[in-house]
Amino acid sequence: MANGSEAGGAEGMPISARRAASTLGMTPVSEEVPYDPRYSTRWHRHDYPSPIARWNAHPEYEIHLVTRGSGSYIVGDAIGRFEPGQLTLVGPGIPHDWISEIEPGEVIAGRDVVLQFNDMWIRDCIRRLPELAHLRVLLDHSRRGIEFQGDAAERGAELLLSIGEAGGTERLITIFRLLDLLAAAPAQEYNYLTESGVETDGDTRGDDAVGKALDHVHDNMGGDLRLGTIARLVRMSDSAFSRHFKRITGQAYSHTVRRMRLARACTLLEQTTEPVSSVAQTVGFGNLSNFNRQFLAEVGCSPLRYRALAKFLG
Repeated sequence: MANGSEAGGAEGMPISARRAASTLGMTPVSEEVPYDPRYSTRWHRHDYPSPIARWNAHPEYEIHLVTRGSGSYIVGDAIGRFEPGQLTLVGPGIPHDWISEIEPGEVIAGRDVVLQFNDMWIRDCIRRLPELAHLRVLLDHSRRGIEFQGDAAERGAELLLSIGEAGGTERLITIFRLLDLLAAAPAQEYNYLTESGVETDGDTRGDDAVGKALDHVHDNMGGDLRLGTIARLVRMSDSAFSRHFKRITGQAYSHTVRRMRLARACTLLEQTTEPVSSVAQTVGFGNLSNFNRQFLAEVGCSPLRYRALAKFLG
């Protein structure tokens, strides 16, 4: 795989490049990827909402395609916006979620198309088939989360969709064609979602404390979200919760709250005519100057400029 673009780093790129996400926070759980003796990998398509569309992690690699709907994603410590056609590779153990903006009772049929495969399987294939050696770089880089764009994303989506219709040898051929395509993607057609990768300890069990915290932040954006308040909510000491949150999500609690607030602010600026001062208050910034400063640092432009660009582009 090429060296890659660093434009998708953890400090602001997902928000400034793709309009900010509007909502985050689903309870992280360990997804048990079912084994089907007919296949060496798992391909499936599911609706949203769905019991498996949630903040989760698993030891398998995942190639994920969004076919319908828009909303927010979190992959490791990266928070950003997704639209139909987003193609992402997520490495083993990296927490992730895609949350669509829907009305109560609304269902987006077949929103997600997913291919999952375990490390032992792909490494064994590479050892036995030296022609696949070039895939090692792709696998290693997947621990940073990779979002594909341009031709790589378009052709990759076509191949991923066709896997579901293929069987036998044709299925395997298509899988390796997809992996080969992603491994050969030029630097301008992919972004790393995190700066250096999210370290995991192999334990992908569900974490109710972090999930409860993220849910509370999501539902109380303008309220009291101090670390001590949330620590008491999940019945942990401040220091224990701070360490625990960083270990599970890859970023500090305060950093997560700030980015979630700014992400919500971006959506309000896009979708409403509320004054900037009102938007700042709604998402929990009591000081307008601080909001403007934080917004500029994260998004790359002022709130007013962002609203004008969103109106022009949308």
